[in-house]
Amino acid sequence: MQNHPSQKLDNLTGIERIKALEDWTIALLNLDGWQLESSNDFDHYDAIGLTPKGHKCIIEMKFRNDYYEDKLLEKYKYDALMEYKDYIKIYFVADKKGNYMYWLDNLIMPEVKFLKMGKTTLWDSDKITKAVYLLPEKKATIINEI
Repeated sequence: MQNHPSQKLDNLTGIERIKALEDWTIALLNLDGWQLESSNDFDHYDAIGLTPKGHKCIIEMKFRNDYYEDKLLEKYKYDALMEYKDYIKIYFVADKKGNYMYWLDNLIMPEVKFLKMGKTTLWDSDKITKAVYLLPEKKATIINEI
């Protein structure tokens, strides 16, 4: 069952909370002229549809509890998104200080870093080394600071 954007976040945890945040973000972007819908659970992106200018797009979303000036994007996720040749690829990050949107097609990617991190976002007891990009905040094209 998909969460409706009017649900209270306080009552949600884990994946339910993330899905609600994704649904809210999609609803807000759609109010601004986007035409987006949620992806399937096993897609490499969280939303698919059209930009306000009518271009096909996919959006990967991350909701971070902590603020970091550089926004982390796993290399495998970037590579998977870049396989969608006919779509504009967007990486959206929300954290305590704001919302950031990176248009990946035009972004010059920084050097790959290797970090020891949790195997998954929600259950991070097992640490593994992951290849990641640390995207500078100033490279985001849309920044809504809180």
